[in-house]
Amino acid sequence: MAKRSAGWLAGWALALVLAAVMAMLGNWQAGRAVQKERLLQAAGEVLEAREPRPLALAADPLRADRLDWAAGSGRFVDAPAILLDNQLREGRPGVRAYRLFDSGAPEWILVELGWLAMPGDRSLPRVDRPEGEFELGGLLAAPPSAGLALGEALASRGEALLAMRLDLDALEREVSHPVASRVLRLDPSLPLGYERDLDLLPNTLTPDRHRGYALQWYGLAATVLVIAVLLTVRALRRTRRNPK
Repeated sequence: MAKRSAGWLAGWALALVLAAVMAMLGNWQAGRAVQKERLLQAAGEVLEAREPRPLALAADPLRADRLDWAAGSGRFVDAPAILLDNQLREGRPGVRAYRLFDSGAPEWILVELGWLAMPGDRSLPRVDRPEGEFELGGLLAAPPSAGLALGEALASRGEALLAMRLDLDALEREVSHPVASRVLRLDPSLPLGYERDLDLLPNTLTPDRHRGYALQWYGLAATVLVIAVLLTVRALRRTRRNPK
């Protein structure tokens, strides 16, 4: 009987641990849904107002996680283009092209110029540096989420830098110059750059998808507990039939 009791306790301990882990994963997914909904709501408010603020705010540490519509003038820096790999657009594989912009502030700003298709041979598209003075406007936002930071963030590919993720610290080291903590998502109406929009959740999960995954994790947690209860009831019945 003591062995049976020990087995039940071990089984229930395992079931409770598994259920707790699954519930935590469900909570994380639900939390991400709320975070992304708030981000989309904030973006909607900023895009509706479109009250331009200085580009220098891109480097403001107090607004690193905020959204601002900004405008200003300057020149694109004579530095390599940055191509963010593994970017889908309407199901097509490609890269997002960025170039550094000098607005006169101490930090350069990384400007998203848009999306370019990646050829089948994986040769990088050419991204020429726009020359001259430009008046830019767009949405200041944190760089795209890096996900799992595996391997080097940047790799030199001829005249460009191929990025597995936008690591601004790595970019600073590469160009030997301070880079602002927020990226300028260039206004799609400007006659500059490539295919683009102001979607803040490209190549990532929507709030509804996060909620769907949260429900799946909660369902798995409940299933583990139900199975544990059923196994316990079955074991108790067997014990009553054979108490030895």
